[in-house]
Amino acid sequence: MKKILTLFAVIGLIAFSSCEGPEGPPGPPGETTVAPVIDVNNVNFASNGDGEVIDFGFTLFPGDVVLAYRATGVANGSTVWSPIPESHYYDDGSLFFTYKFNFSRVDFELYLDGFNLNTVPADLRTNQKFRILVVPGDDPRISNKSVDKKDLDYNTVIAKYNIDDSNVKTINL
Repeated sequence: MKKILTLFAVIGLIAFSSCEGPEGPPGPPGETTVAPVIDVNNVNFASNGDGEVIDFGFTLFPGDVVLAYRATGVANGSTVWSPIPESHYYDDGSLFFTYKFNFSRVDFELYLDGFNLNTVPADLRTNQKFRILVVPGDDPRISNKSVDKKDLDYNTVIAKYNIDDSNVKTINL
């Protein structure tokens, strides 16, 4: 009886070790795990702070993280990107307004939040440029699956999450 059980065990082991499951279905066309980089040009905020809701043009995967940056100048020939939220204060230290954003799996919104938004100077309210980064939440290169909120410097994020920002999708509003 022992020999028969051993024979069945060996045959079962050989049979099951050579099995493969069926290949999974292909992903939707055009969607990849490569982190998209999107530039949004000519963003104009209304005097009440209302901004723009913009479609990604794709659907985020569960766990993806979106980061937003505002172009604040140029240094050494490169754009300087400030992370959003970006707050501006009155001379007495009280909050004036903040550039903010939120996102869903299909779109994101850029807007202003604060007090007396109708007094925000035109050069801070109109013709603004933003860069949106999508950090894949299921990327195996990202061990902790979260973005460290205290370290949002654009160049640090690009390097840490190996994001290729050489092929930027541009949206002109």
